Amino acid sequence: MPQLNRLSPTLESTALKLMEEAGELAQAIGKLRGLSGEVCAEDARTVMEKVTRELLDVAQTAVSMMFVLEECYGIDIEAALDRHVQKLKAKGYLSL
Repeated sequence: MPQLNRLSPTLESTALKLMEEAGELAQAIGKLRGLSGEVCAEDARTVMEKVTRELLDVAQTAVSMMFVLEECYGIDIEAALDRHVQKLKAKGYLSL
């Protein structure tokens, strides 16, 4: 995912945005499942498209936080990703 332009995110502002976007994702899923107490008037396909848009917002915000970690804190995201993949392999979640 791309790095966004015209923003000056901090770790804190990005974390808050990530929680906001995750809440919107949960809200979209909850509406489909009737968790809000109201009947969903939209068809499943329309709702899944909204879920997809919200999920991409979550992913973009998480990627933005990775850029903040790299640029402001000197974290090597590529190395961290490699360690993460190794952890997943060790747990049997990946068979690469």
